[in-house]
Amino acid sequence: MKPEEQARQQIDDGLTQAGWCVQDRAQLNLSARRGIAIREFSLATGAADYLLFVDRQAVGTVEAKKVGETLTGVEEQSAKYLIGLPPGVHAAREPPPFAYESTGIETRFISQLDPEPRSRPVFTFHRPETLANWLAQPPAGMRSAENGTLRARLRRLPARGWPLGRRRRCPGRRGPRHPARYADSRRLARAAQPPVGAPRAAIFS
Repeated sequence: MKPEEQARQQIDDGLTQAGWCVQDRAQLNLSARRGIAIREFSLATGAADYLLFVDRQAVGTVEAKKVGETLTGVEEQSAKYLIGLPPGVHAAREPPPFAYESTGIETRFISQLDPEPRSRPVFTFHRPETLANWLAQPPAGMRSAENGTLRARLRRLPARGWPLGRRRRCPGRRGPRHPARYADSRRLARAAQPPVGAPRAAIFS
């Protein structure tokens, strides 16, 4: 089996394990399952190795690479497949926001819903319902920096942490020491110590 074929087989297995139904273009059936991955889908900008559909709408692509090939420089290649959908193919967003690059062993992912989209490594492909939930968070037309995705919310956190009124003391943490009580405790501890040189029997009697 050629390296490209081996990568495609591993990608097929990874998509299937993540809940996707992998189909050939000739057997296209978007009603087979919520998440559909179509192999070799022709677009105006070229053929996408896999075009992903969730709820019958295009949401992203998967670009397959042979094992050992570097993935960090293929974001531009993946991005071009997110445009140029043929007539009759509906997209959840214009353009579809999700893109994967994968060798079947290493996988990277980029989401155009993030405030600053960038490729990052992931352990495996996301499930169709996960992508559907992400699509539901930011309303269409909202600026990426203002949407409800995790990275957008993290960017809106206060620069100096949580306000003082919302801080909570960690369980088991000792409160502020009172100097008078602390001094009394030290005097009691010294009084309980046995005299220097006292016989062992006297200490434990």
